[in-house]
Amino acid sequence: MTTSTTPTPVAPGPLATEPSAEPDVADRRSPLDAAHRALGARLVPFGGWEMPLSYGEGTLAEHHACRTAAVVFDVSHLGTVRVEGPGAVAVCQQAFTNDLGRIGPGRAQYTHLLDPADASVTDDIIIWWRPDGTLDVMPNASNTDGVTGALADVAAMVGEEVSVTDVTDTRAILAVQGPQARTRLATVAPEAAAVERFAVADVLVAGAPCVVAGTGYTGEDGVEIAVPVAAATAVWEAVLASGVTPAGLGARDTLRLEAGLPLHGHELGPGITPLQAGLGWVVRWDKGDFRGRAPLEAERAGGPSRSLVGLRAPDRRPPRQGDAVLDDGVVVGEVTSGNFSPVLGCGIALAFVEGGAAPGATLTLAGRGAERAVEVVELPFTR
Repeated sequence: MTTSTTPTPVAPGPLATEPSAEPDVADRRSPLDAAHRALGARLVPFGGWEMPLSYGEGTLAEHHACRTAAVVFDVSHLGTVRVEGPGAVAVCQQAFTNDLGRIGPGRAQYTHLLDPADASVTDDIIIWWRPDGTLDVMPNASNTDGVTGALADVAAMVGEEVSVTDVTDTRAILAVQGPQARTRLATVAPEAAAVERFAVADVLVAGAPCVVAGTGYTGEDGVEIAVPVAAATAVWEAVLASGVTPAGLGARDTLRLEAGLPLHGHELGPGITPLQAGLGWVVRWDKGDFRGRAPLEAERAGGPSRSLVGLRAPDRRPPRQGDAVLDDGVVVGEVTSGNFSPVLGCGIALAFVEGGAAPGATLTLAGRGAERAVEVVELPFTR
């Protein structure tokens, strides 16, 4: 999960998150801001925060480091909304689409918050259900206030005894990702490295009490570490000392795109439902009522009018958000995210297409350059 705007290009073309409206304004800083500056990071506005886009060797090197070894991202801009009390689970069950009844304390779950009017995805969220029973709801940065308010509204509506608190400013979050992430992290924090995929545990990292979850946003193995602000720099330096490469939001975007993962504001957001985005598995119809259920059921009954597909270009030129998708000369869709794939060596894109399109089909892209044929491919683009 990330927010959806950053204005700076990354070789060989702009990020999929290049804004189409007013530029972002950064008025918040990560607890690791000084550490990033000391490393010569290129800092950009992102979801109201100033965050590293890349470091000295650049986005392509950081992307390959994640695919072949291990990197660490500072993702402290993501929100943490703490939900506590006897009614915490009941409130989250009413607010979100997935079913916490399928997991328990010590596990994490991906879920959606829907608009009650049209079932579009207000935000996509990871919930860390901590071993002590606390639920840490992790929204995208620009949506933290909205998710906090929605949870409070649901709590008031259902009359549950619950506390909903934005604790984003109390911690930093580091995402250690890559095929060697656990091996390298184990040299400084073996208990953190041992946290399994989608598990959540309270462990010490560099002597600091941290919450660690086996989650991430790159398509690679790894963990995310919530660190108290006072210990953030020490934990960051310990992770780097283990041989993990610092990486910025440029590589985070190209990695998630290769992995076929949605980005809020592009593949998720106003007017986009989980069913259109191919994420129906996030909706648990058998758990009872939840916010936005009625309009989503209506869409399920009639079938979504469009579907998200993967497109692969025959050359290195990256597709761009807003490029039209044509079938026999008729516009049938639009690119939501596009970029150059460092692993595949060609342009790739996610696009909504009316009625969908089967892998192997040929469509046409019309954007800033000449029209060209693209192939519909199965997601993820890389495995």
